[in-house]
Amino acid sequence: MAKYLMAMDAGTGSVRAVIFSTEGDQVGCVQKEWTHNEDPRWPGSMDFDWTTNWELARTCVSEVLAKTGIDASDIAAVSTTCMREGILLYDKDGKEIWACANVDARSNDEVGELIAMNPDLEAELYRESGQTYALGALPRLLWVKNKMPEVYEKTARIGMFNDWLIYKLTGELAVEPSNGSTTGIMSLETRNWDPSIAERCGLRTDIFGPVKESGELAGTVSAKGAADTGLAEGTPVIVGGGDCQLGMIGVGACLPGQAGVFGGSFWQYEFNTDNAATDPDCRVRVNCHATPGVWQYEALAFKPGLVMRWFRDGFCQAEKEQAKAEGRDVYDVMNEKAANIPAGSYGMVCCFSDIMNYIHWTHAAPTFTNFELEPEKFNKYTFYRAILENTALLVRGHIELVREATGNEPEELMFGGGAAKSPLWSQIVADVTGKRVKVPVVKEATALGAAIIAGTGVGIYPSVAEGAAKVVKYDTTYEPNPENAAVYEELYQTWKKVYKQQFELSEAGVTKSMWRAPGL
Repeated sequence: MAKYLMAMDAGTGSVRAVIFSTEGDQVGCVQKEWTHNEDPRWPGSMDFDWTTNWELARTCVSEVLAKTGIDASDIAAVSTTCMREGILLYDKDGKEIWACANVDARSNDEVGELIAMNPDLEAELYRESGQTYALGALPRLLWVKNKMPEVYEKTARIGMFNDWLIYKLTGELAVEPSNGSTTGIMSLETRNWDPSIAERCGLRTDIFGPVKESGELAGTVSAKGAADTGLAEGTPVIVGGGDCQLGMIGVGACLPGQAGVFGGSFWQYEFNTDNAATDPDCRVRVNCHATPGVWQYEALAFKPGLVMRWFRDGFCQAEKEQAKAEGRDVYDVMNEKAANIPAGSYGMVCCFSDIMNYIHWTHAAPTFTNFELEPEKFNKYTFYRAILENTALLVRGHIELVREATGNEPEELMFGGGAAKSPLWSQIVADVTGKRVKVPVVKEATALGAAIIAGTGVGIYPSVAEGAAKVVKYDTTYEPNPENAAVYEELYQTWKKVYKQQFELSEAGVTKSMWRAPGL
């Protein structure tokens, strides 16, 4: 009997192949960084190089098999996951002809064109699809139509990167709802393409292929797929899903009413629901979950991990040297120092990202304020802790936002991603939100979610939820500290007022917005 499951994970910054036992233990991982190149002709563009990137992806698979010594015949199934929003276009022969990564921002003019065509259309489409123009495929497809008409005319199919990995392995091309819904061209209700959305935007309606749900058999590894990767020909390949959706499975949040927080370059708050209703005010994103019959409210916090990286590289050279000398992670050193700063950072407020407003998505200039010239109190560790606290305040804001939209909030939070490795950050999230925070043993939840999907697809687990219950194990549980919670309640109210003023300055052009959605 086959003993292992493989996940292929195409992230924003890297691709990797990860092997898990059927008990959920990670037994091998090979990761390769990749880059998405800007086309100098198009500012903000971020092209996806499918030739180079498939070479990297297939090498990850062959190397992880070699590294672990696992026989390819012992891989029971493979599934895939990826960054969401990135799209690939294929011609009638199934050849890739254009692709952009999720961070592509070349379509400002096209967003303006859509708004000028019908100012109410974005809100109308949001109520059907759960998406706005900010991250969706509609402006990008319109860009291809306007700027590369020869590519547009040749386009026969549109797909996502997780589907592309399956296509390279099996020769079968189908889109699934969890990532497909992020295009903004799917009906949340039916979990299928809605060509009328494309038609209302002046786009073609004949490029939408079959849809398969996560957990279904996509196909089996072809002779070419086997030759490329070292996988055994005939290995089942199971339909996967978007990174946050599979991440939710990987932290054990599969059912309605459960919630997860993922801390990386960007932070996501995900709340599972049993219906496809959207927010009347279009403030929060709604996606299909990777489990049929479940949907997700999603609120994004911009750049917490990137802010942390900036602070580390700009101000913490001594900590880097200490960490290197002691064989430790630099963040562990910084966390130890910041833990000595009291909750609330002596009243200092850090602002760098707003509570999500999907229909008018912009963020004020980043700022630190309300500090005094007392170095024993206000030093770099105070600033560091304020960054941690700002991120947790955003999570609280997102919980409240989703509660306003749905009438519900979770009893506890599952915390995954790189930030979950920090005990200090985990405790601050618990204290600020007032929620129990559970941190899984496997921090790379997305790949584990793909493995669970793979195992469910071949019958190793009776269902996704039962599979997650079997393999997801929790490392630590953080309970809110009542004293700290009282401090953070006051800080949260102050933070909202400070941010409101900062936002007004950015909107007036006095300061530079940290980020604005295309077309705003």
